[in-house]
Amino acid sequence: MILFAADENFNNHIIRGLLLRKRSLDIARIQDVGLSGKADPEILDWATAEQRILLTHDVETIPEFVYNRIDRGELVTGVFIVSQDTPFRHIIEDLILVVECSEYEEWQNQVFYLPFK
Repeated sequence: MILFAADENFNNHIIRGLLLRKRSLDIARIQDVGLSGKADPEILDWATAEQRILLTHDVETIPEFVYNRIDRGELVTGVFIVSQDTPFRHIIEDLILVVECSEYEEWQNQVFYLPFK
């Protein structure tokens, strides 16, 4: 089963759209689990420990933290960096496809950019 963690600034319209399409989806918002304002490495630690794929719009800092962890030989949760310039429905469709057609382990130690091309 795929579980997601949405970072603090992730668009809530996408989260609502995902939950409308698939009510059983498990998405934890960072602000709802007591990690508001925490540094990106701490967010990645939590997401990895909870086996949650991180959803973010942060193209500036998150990839560097992920790749640094991988270079150190540490396990990293999968990370989806979601474009803010793409219609929500395309992002929602891609994430539903991920949930329905893959397993968490397939996304580990990787950064993917959505929408898939």
